[in-house]
Amino acid sequence: MILVDTGPLVALFDPGDPDHDRCRRSLRRQREPLCATVPVLTEAFHPLSPGSRGSSALREFFVRRGATLFFLDVAAIARAFELMERYADQPMDLADASLVVAAERSGTRRILTLDHRHFEVYRIRHGHRERTFQVIRCGGS
Repeated sequence: MILVDTGPLVALFDPGDPDHDRCRRSLRRQREPLCATVPVLTEAFHPLSPGSRGSSALREFFVRRGATLFFLDVAAIARAFELMERYADQPMDLADASLVVAAERSGTRRILTLDHRHFEVYRIRHGHRERTFQVIRCGGS
């Protein structure tokens, strides 16, 4: 499974986004199932206006299971808040924290993101060890 951050979702469904073509090509190469979190999906709808083709295509993408959603229970929310405090100097928002929690719960380390800098700093708790993300780049800095 590959976790998907907000940036690639927005770029994929906004043809005017500077990373649109790179993200499309990158997503076409992926053979593993994609997964986002509810905070990521919420954040992705913000730059896509509600009546836009991009917003409609994003909704359809999830309805047709182009990607699955990871839902946060109370313990996951608590862990996300803990991570937001730990990485306050980055700063880490709820969407990023939810992806770290999803990685910890699912055992995956792979993430498709435009936010390379942050996800190269964040650590995934795996037992008593902390592991790095395997960042899949599709554009951006």
